[in-house]
Amino acid sequence: MNGMLSATPLRIINVTITDDTLAVDLEDGRTVIVPIGWYPRLAYGTSTERANFEISGAGYGIHWPDLDEDIGVEGLLLGKKSSESPASFERWLQRRQTKVNAKVKRRPTRRTLPHRKKHGAALQG
Repeated sequence: MNGMLSATPLRIINVTITDDTLAVDLEDGRTVIVPIGWYPRLAYGTSTERANFEISGAGYGIHWPDLDEDIGVEGLLLGKKSSESPASFERWLQRRQTKVNAKVKRRPTRRTLPHRKKHGAALQG
């Protein structure tokens, strides 16, 4: 084998993601497993965000809409880690924190209503 990828990339048939690893099953029967730390956005995402993915590009990639992350089969097979610059990742973290803070501020607060007496109750005073 000459170490080159085939002209036709393999399609993804299943994705399993844990707190530690990303495992991708390919149509030829292979499973590629990489540390989740290779992809900082996945590593910083919640389990709910990581679970919200779609196999995209006719099966040649994975997209996480909540994390704005895309990983392709070819990169996985080549062992490529995220190439996002530290500055770009820091901006993403800041935008993410801004969104989280906005959600917290929008949460309805529980307002206590003044105590009301039932009809017919004698007023004391």
